[in-house]
Order: sequence, then C-alpha cells, then structure tokens
Amino acid sequence: MSDIILRDIDSVLMERIKRVADAHGWDLQAALMQLLEQGLYVCEGELSRSFNDADSRALQEAIAAMEDVPNDPGFARIGQIEPPPQAEPDPPDPSISLPRGLFDEDAPGRGD
Repeated sequence: MSDIILRDIDSVLMERIKRVADAHGWDLQAALMQLLEQGLYVCEGELSRSFNDADSRALQEAIAAMEDVPNDPGFARIGQIEPPPQAEPDPPDPSISLPRGLFDEDAPGRGD
C-alpha cells in the first residue's frame, strides 16, 4: 500500500474527521480511508452523469429528428377532449338463474 501525507489540514476539518472516527469506533487511519473511499464514490458518480461525445451526438440527432416531425394539432389536445360516453351495460339475462342460497353467508359449507 502507498502512503499519503496530508499537510496543513484545517483544524475544523481535522476535528470533523476525529468525530467520525469516534462515532464509528475507527482509528484515524481507518476513518481517513473510509472517508476517502466514500468521497471518491460520490465524485465518480458525478462524473458518470455527464455525457460522453457519443451520447451528446445521439441526443443532438434525436432533437434534430423531432424538429422535423410535422405539426399535429390533434396531438396538443390529448387529455383535453372529453372521452366518449360509455355504453350502458346490458341488463342481466332473466333466463339465467343461480340456485337459491348459493351466496348466503349461512349456507352449508360457508363461514366455517
């Protein structure tokens, strides 16, 4: 492993590092390693949010293609037009009957 020497550390920063070490039960070396590693994850995450050249070109091409889509006045009205009325359901067929008591709570085999 390599060694790193930090010089002229601000006293407030050093006190914050010590508080983190104490809170986790780490020695100063372990605390600095953990904080450095966590800080690197954050920085690397921020770097991955930026576009590379290929992503940037693809986005520019997609925007240019969308600009060539003809104007459709109907598209702008989506969600603003009342939906057509729903048809009434068909009435029940009286020729179909179920045995009496089929859905009664006190029917045999129910509520056991």
